[in-house]
Amino acid sequence: MNMIETRDLTKKYGELFAIKSINLNLSRGDLFGFIGPNGSGKTTTMRILATLLNPTWGEAYVGGYSIYTRPKEIRRMIGYMPDFFGVYDDMKVIEYLEFFAAAYRIRGPKRRQVCDEVLDLVELGYKREALVTSLSRGMTQRLGLARVLLHDPQVLLLDEPASGLDPRARIEIRTLLKRLGTMGKTIMVSSHILPELADICNKVGIIERGELIVNAEVADVMRQVRRQTVLNIGVAANSDAAAKLLEGHEMVDRVEAGERFLTVTLVNGHEDYSDLASLLISAGHKLTLLREEELNLETAFMALTKGITS
Repeated sequence: MNMIETRDLTKKYGELFAIKSINLNLSRGDLFGFIGPNGSGKTTTMRILATLLNPTWGEAYVGGYSIYTRPKEIRRMIGYMPDFFGVYDDMKVIEYLEFFAAAYRIRGPKRRQVCDEVLDLVELGYKREALVTSLSRGMTQRLGLARVLLHDPQVLLLDEPASGLDPRARIEIRTLLKRLGTMGKTIMVSSHILPELADICNKVGIIERGELIVNAEVADVMRQVRRQTVLNIGVAANSDAAAKLLEGHEMVDRVEAGERFLTVTLVNGHEDYSDLASLLISAGHKLTLLREEELNLETAFMALTKGITS
């Protein structure tokens, strides 16, 4: 069963399209990276899925429930973390969570147990008696994530969870998202900071000016952008001679010399580059490096979009 499904989901403000004909299908356990510049429609889409905003037209289902007819059921099964959320500064961390656990109607001894469990999950157990106002930005984000996990939602909608965090805090959030993914939760996480989603998502959507221009498995996105194999080749000496030798090979499209190695782009359709290693070795070159250059999600994004927002 699809945990999130949208059909031609559209939101207009006057003549301006915030989102236009968004079609998504996410299954249980999917970790979907929703990527796009500020103002591209990410938050609008998430707010509609969270039943906080009505679309102009189109349909959306969460867990099989329609946003129009079953919003209460949807709210019970989702955890929505907006890009900015308020905290109560005069509360302790455990008091903050117990307040929201009570709102979720978690009562009795189970309330404290659930709060302790989510604190351990987000690795904030040692801060349970600290005032919320004393937390760093990264800890506050993890507390916000703990809050949306209190009622054990099956679907998480996380809007820019790593925004404004330092590098260490971003790594911690990314590690936590991976852990939640292994628990079978369906996660939609938005970001305009591209590298932080590259190694945790199995699906990615790239939105631009309210339109979903890419919606595919991460591996498929990479293949769509890179149609040629690119190699990094290093030799111990005489790199100019090695470059000329490689340029003359029929499978080599072009060779670019860098400070540490040669960047060799193969002709489209060639993926087996073992002959190049043999060619260099037979010519007396000592190989110090031979690897296929990996394409990251950031490079793919730049190739597929023009940086235009609504």
